[in-house]
Amino acid sequence: MTFYRSDAFWRSSTQGSDLLLRPWLHDHGSLTGRIVARCEKFSVQPVKNGLARITYDEAAVLGIAPHRLAWSREVFLYADGQPVVFAHSTCAVQHLRGAWRAMAGLGNRSLGSLLFTHPLVSRQPLHFKVLPAHHPLYRRAAAVLAAPPTRLWARRSLFYLNNSPLLVTEVFLPEILRLRA
Repeated sequence: MTFYRSDAFWRSSTQGSDLLLRPWLHDHGSLTGRIVARCEKFSVQPVKNGLARITYDEAAVLGIAPHRLAWSREVFLYADGQPVVFAHSTCAVQHLRGAWRAMAGLGNRSLGSLLFTHPLVSRQPLHFKVLPAHHPLYRRAAAVLAAPPTRLWARRSLFYLNNSPLLVTEVFLPEILRLRA
């Protein structure tokens, strides 16, 4: 497995983003709920669920030593048969056995079904980044695109449950713009 050195330049602004994308990037509610409300058929396609090496900046945000494995879940969110979001979630392994243990059994259910219904889950502010084609998350997100763009916008935030952090990153695919914001 490769351990990626991803630049850590996540920011609190979406300056330079497509105006039609901004409402999606800045929404603090459930992204799943927002998509479901704007399509006829919603589905989750799990891609990965298990131990993985994460980027240095993810390790730093989560307080995990860079050389340690973390638990990672990756899924595509589909609206009316089209991929609209690539979601990447990660936490320390000990938290998967503790506070975040319900995540291991999500299968083809969205993580939002847990995060936005659990009364003890809190969310930190959103941060944003333009992912260039060489970024590891871009490469995994673009895998389902016939004609990938040169860059993709992503957002991420930390969620806490019983002082245990979970980092959720959502990469917005071009088809998201076909849904009304």
